[in-house]
Amino acid sequence: MKTVYKKYGHWLLLLYFPIYLAAFAFIEHHIPGRIHIVESSLDVKIPFIEYFIVPYLLWFVYIAVGVIYFLFKEEESYRRFMYLIMIGMTTFILVSIVFPNGLMLRPTQFAHDNIFVDLTKVLYSIDTATNVFPSIHVFNSLALHCVVSKSPRLRENKPVRCISFLLCASIILSTMFLKQHSVFDVISGMGLFCMAYVAVYRDLLEKSYVHTAYVYDENQK
Repeated sequence: MKTVYKKYGHWLLLLYFPIYLAAFAFIEHHIPGRIHIVESSLDVKIPFIEYFIVPYLLWFVYIAVGVIYFLFKEEESYRRFMYLIMIGMTTFILVSIVFPNGLMLRPTQFAHDNIFVDLTKVLYSIDTATNVFPSIHVFNSLALHCVVSKSPRLRENKPVRCISFLLCASIILSTMFLKQHSVFDVISGMGLFCMAYVAVYRDLLEKSYVHTAYVYDENQK
């Protein structure tokens, strides 16, 4: 039994997803009477561009492929990725409960009539304009690209790293150009990721610091 757990125990981390989805569904359908609007003056200067619906929706594929790949190929990278997103999404749920938030940036009229606008309208109808701070789209995208960049199998694979970077960057931009998130949501998502990164990769950061200090001492001799 211990052997089986040692070999497949990391699969249990997948149980976090149904727990998170249940918590997210709860806060989405139990909107409090007072919501703090999270917006900035920069948000009104960012135009709505419907074509960004493509990278926004690709986020779901991006994250799913990342979880599946690392689950089967790299257990250590998978664990770090799961720890990162667990920290981010749990923090998001707690913030949404303690500090109910939303935005009023979504357009009510559209300049164009195309499939991208139609997809955006569907997104708006499914996803409310509440519970946006910090942005999980931003946090999880940064988390996955970070793990890809540090992956023993993928860090030397330039095409994969380039594709991951482009997806990560376009997804982050899409949250603002689709008016799904404000600049504050994006910045807070980035800040939260930095803190989670230090927590999850603390051992590697310490090793890097020790190595740098050792090299510096050697050079001073």
